[in-house]
Amino acid sequence: MRDPYTVLGVERNASEDVIKKAYRRLAKKFHPDVNPGNRAIEQQFKEITAAYDLLSDPAKRARFDRGEIDAAGAERGGFHAQGARAYRRAESTFSFDEIIAEILGRGRRESEERVGDVSQTLRLSFVDAAVGGKRRIVSSDGRSVDIVVPAGIDSGQTLRLKGQGPRGPRGIAPGDLYLDIEVEPHAFFQRKDRDIHLELPVTLTEAVLGAQVTVPTIHGPVSLKVPRGSNSGGTLRLRGKGIAAPNGAGDQLVKLRVTLPDPPDPELVRFLERWSEDHAYEVRGNFGGG
Repeated sequence: MRDPYTVLGVERNASEDVIKKAYRRLAKKFHPDVNPGNRAIEQQFKEITAAYDLLSDPAKRARFDRGEIDAAGAERGGFHAQGARAYRRAESTFSFDEIIAEILGRGRRESEERVGDVSQTLRLSFVDAAVGGKRRIVSSDGRSVDIVVPAGIDSGQTLRLKGQGPRGPRGIAPGDLYLDIEVEPHAFFQRKDRDIHLELPVTLTEAVLGAQVTVPTIHGPVSLKVPRGSNSGGTLRLRGKGIAAPNGAGDQLVKLRVTLPDPPDPELVRFLERWSEDHAYEVRGNFGGG
């Protein structure tokens, strides 16, 4: 049996992600469903899935790299499994009886072969991705599948649904379904790590006199106190209103933006004209370069 790194076309120091991508690329090309009746392609696909089985298991890969097992997963210098058993197995370990059956040529039942894995894109709204939870999707072959979206999942990540891939002929176990995540941008929320950032417009009156205002969060609207004398750019923190995580939820940071009436209010303009005559104040410091 060929070296699994050679079979997948990856370097010996390849990351798990590189190995997974290489397998998925080859599986799409050499899957028997794409090449019906081609025995050579079928054997090549079995070799590809066997190589991925070994390299995707950190323990097996480490043992292979140390020379303790061969490319078929058999102990070097001990029992040797049949080299022809190149398909992906439903179990990661064998009992002693199963090993003897392999040596005697009986092998594992044909029913334990697996169909290849498939992938599809799952688009999530910003809030659904941030909050997570249960969701029902339709797979590429038309089946309804219930999944759990982890809180805080982001674009570029992948969810693996074991055994939820396409169904093969009777007796052939399904492969896995990989969901490539794409998160849609939000109109006013932005994410930074576990924190949610929001720019909140406030009126001149609310900024000067202070106010209690309603603020949207990914968990629903909450009440926020705007302190007297707030300025544009001032940031208020809503603790625990960010993305949930095992070591504690993030926060929501609310950046205030003082917004004047549009169009300008004539009475406000007249008031400020009178007020500014005796109440001028400096805000730009050395901005003028002086």
